[in-house]
Amino acid sequence: MGVAERFDLTDKVAVVTGGSRGMGRSMVLAFAEAGADVVIASRKLDNCQALAKEVEATTGRTAMPIAVHVGHWDECDALVDAVYDRFGKCDVFVNNAGMSPLYPDLVSVTEELFDKTVGVNLKGPFRLGTLVGQRMYEAGSGSIINVSTIGSLLASVGELPYACAKAGLNAFTVGLAEALAPKVRVNCILPGAFDTDITAPWSDEMKSGRMVPLKRLGAPDEISGAALYLASDASSYTTGALLRVDGGMTRKV
Repeated sequence: MGVAERFDLTDKVAVVTGGSRGMGRSMVLAFAEAGADVVIASRKLDNCQALAKEVEATTGRTAMPIAVHVGHWDECDALVDAVYDRFGKCDVFVNNAGMSPLYPDLVSVTEELFDKTVGVNLKGPFRLGTLVGQRMYEAGSGSIINVSTIGSLLASVGELPYACAKAGLNAFTVGLAEALAPKVRVNCILPGAFDTDITAPWSDEMKSGRMVPLKRLGAPDEISGAALYLASDASSYTTGALLRVDGGMTRKV
């Protein structure tokens, strides 16, 4: 198999939660350009529909938009059912949806904020990963990609519930990889500081990227290479891995 063939996703089906914007959008476009039909899942259906039209117009691949709140297990179940009802299979599933709400200090973190953060960043991916993982295992193959954060390793006081939830997602990745081996691979991407809408409340200093060894923030499409690697046969001997894509960060943002 040649190098290009290893990254080819022709006729595969790839699902991306949080897929309508930011890094999720970049992954959707990369998968479609590599030949996959894509499912774009997010809370706002109109954003998913707009990207689906763009994908179909620019790549010719089928794009299915669907609204889902991954913090609700009934909606997670419905998403997986909808994918298999439409396509009969799922080859790549990306748990990318996430949220990191702001708070003034740790004592001010409410139970509602904590539960929402854990729900979207860990509870939902747990349910989705186990559901789709079982179906992939029964089909004989598949790749699950969880999207965590470098903050799960370099936790800061300003995003501690988020960091805790994502640290759980790291552990889930390793455990699920063992549970689904040898048929299904499960890996995790740990992005650093990327220039997406999540950076809107950041200070000018943080937005400059001067705290990153590469001296800039990442562009959303710079996540695509890692995602395509883990989605494709190029990573056929990679499972249970935590892949840092963070510009070399060694300290907290």
